[in-house]
Amino acid sequence: MPLHYPASTSSALKGAKTLLLLAPERQWKKGWLKKVSDAPWTRLVAKALKEAKAGVGGTTIHAQNPDKGPDQIVVAVLPDERSRHNAPARPEAVAAAAAKAGFGSDTVAVIACAEEKEHVLPIARAVARIVPLYKRTSEKSKDPKIQFLALDPSGKKIAVSKRVRAVVEFARWGARLVDAPPAEMNTSDFVREARKAARGMANVRITEIKGDALLDQGLGGIHAVGRTAVRKHPPRLLILQYKPKGAKRTYGIVGKGVMYDTGGLNIKTGGHMYGMKCDMGGAAAAVGGFFALAASGFKEAVVCAAGLVENAVGPDSYRPDDILDMHSGHTVEINNTDAEGRLVLGDACSYVSRKFKPAFVMDLATLTGAQLIATGHRHAGIVTNRAGLECATMAAGRSSGDLVFPMPFAPEFYQNEFRSKVADMRNSVADRMNAQSACAGQFVYSHIDDLDQPWLHVDLAGPAFRDGRATGYGVALIADLLDRVRPSDLTA
Repeated sequence: MPLHYPASTSSALKGAKTLLLLAPERQWKKGWLKKVSDAPWTRLVAKALKEAKAGVGGTTIHAQNPDKGPDQIVVAVLPDERSRHNAPARPEAVAAAAAKAGFGSDTVAVIACAEEKEHVLPIARAVARIVPLYKRTSEKSKDPKIQFLALDPSGKKIAVSKRVRAVVEFARWGARLVDAPPAEMNTSDFVREARKAARGMANVRITEIKGDALLDQGLGGIHAVGRTAVRKHPPRLLILQYKPKGAKRTYGIVGKGVMYDTGGLNIKTGGHMYGMKCDMGGAAAAVGGFFALAASGFKEAVVCAAGLVENAVGPDSYRPDDILDMHSGHTVEINNTDAEGRLVLGDACSYVSRKFKPAFVMDLATLTGAQLIATGHRHAGIVTNRAGLECATMAAGRSSGDLVFPMPFAPEFYQNEFRSKVADMRNSVADRMNAQSACAGQFVYSHIDDLDQPWLHVDLAGPAFRDGRATGYGVALIADLLDRVRPSDLTA
């Protein structure tokens, strides 16, 4: 991990070549700088601050320090105002400021003003996000060592909890898996990484159902999508269970793990295949969130299932006009092999819901490009059959920095989009202009709708992969949501 958590300002600054100071504009005006340090370099910062204004996206000031201490000082003036659909901690502005600081390979001190202790997680996540784990450049360079210190407006240190540290670590872990090229991250590689991460974790058990054994368990959707991949990397359902002593309820997490998506026989054309290594971002988020909870000693039981497949093209490819037998007992006529993720999720959600009977099940997936049109690059689109769960997820998004926005849950409007004359349903909509992302979620729900299972769908196609890099989105959302959700959120 490049993030370290020092005990004081002096220990944070020890050996640091660069210092990044982060605070909202109002805290600078209230004299927060004087509460951070009385070192000579503070006069340099104070002078620069006189002319600084935050603006909408924040302002960064760079200064070379002629005195003892860090060589370079970067001051980030974060905007005071934020909209009601943004996170109060302003993590996007924090990430932008950290990127502008230009961290090299030396020690960097990051001292952040957290106006509330809950802001520490999204701020730390935003800082860590700009130092991704995966790279394959010929130029070898070390990652910076980042000394991260959070102070409240009075200058008092805010302790970084075990949960925050675990979320930061496993968000970067998940992003590394998504960033890896498909030749280095197939279904077997993903399972190996999960088993490696689980070593030494208490109360964690890992199993898998793979290859033709999927058919024995009724998982025809997962099997069909992945059956034509390289034989030594067959489709599989990875199942992780965490059961601490005294747990009173179980939560379910499901992730879409399409390791690479060619589109199948409905092959992606016109450059749309490039970047499809990101199509396992839901599985990376789900498993990363599971590990963050387990590593931090979450009090309740969690079961996580990741459907891992490669949607490849070959003689065994599933075809348009095929009819699949799903785990739910429903039959699905294929009218688009590039609508494969919902087949994986439908099977996995049905398996988790029926076998483990969780208090609620949430699925995470880079499911539709239409999500970006509906809710953009920063907000995942969510669909749920419980109003209380929708509100809790919105609150978790603002708190964690993994923002979400609701899409309609309206089976009576959307189920007809999947009508088939020869099967229970088709897998792709008839009308792409009719709330396509909400419809995709509806397809998943139709495989557990007979259970009245509290259910949450998170389409994270936009926020999980931006500017050619994975963000680690979803891990913090899972950890925050499972901490805050209450039984009353699941009843209506």
